[in-house]
Amino acid sequence: MNDKEIVLTAEGLSKLEQELDELKTVHRREVNDRIRQAKEYGDLSENAEYEDAKQEQAFIEGRILKLEGMIRNARLIDESEYASDEVHLGCIVKVKDLKNNDSYEFSIVGSAEADPPNRRISNESPLGRALIGHKKGTTVDVTTPRGVVKYKIEAIKSNAPKKAAAKKAS
Repeated sequence: MNDKEIVLTAEGLSKLEQELDELKTVHRREVNDRIRQAKEYGDLSENAEYEDAKQEQAFIEGRILKLEGMIRNARLIDESEYASDEVHLGCIVKVKDLKNNDSYEFSIVGSAEADPPNRRISNESPLGRALIGHKKGTTVDVTTPRGVVKYKIEAIKSNAPKKAAAKKAS
């Protein structure tokens, strides 16, 4: 299995662990019940229900292996490792597109947690890569399929206080 380090927030690791638990405890049992019922129909060579359930079982087992590998190779983002005035993994950054004057706010996360529609961009994406290590007020050039876009960093917020509060609640 791939031993690539997976960079995650505490929230991201928790979501992966929850998904893994649900796959192992709920979905595995459901698909096994479907297979058992399909076998009762008789001839397996022409049993679409059985084939469908077996394919779903293979998908679930593959996802379980992938999640276990990701959790095993996870490295939690520790915001104390980064300068608080620079864009870093785990922070929230507000940028302004200098061409159209639109402002955007993103969380910078590892690639396993990236979810652009929900404003969570990967540190490996073109925008994430361009922003990492820069300070408020800096203008960065981001190469996109439509050309170079200039963004000005307007604000950098740390998520560290939320993480500390979450640890106390545990």
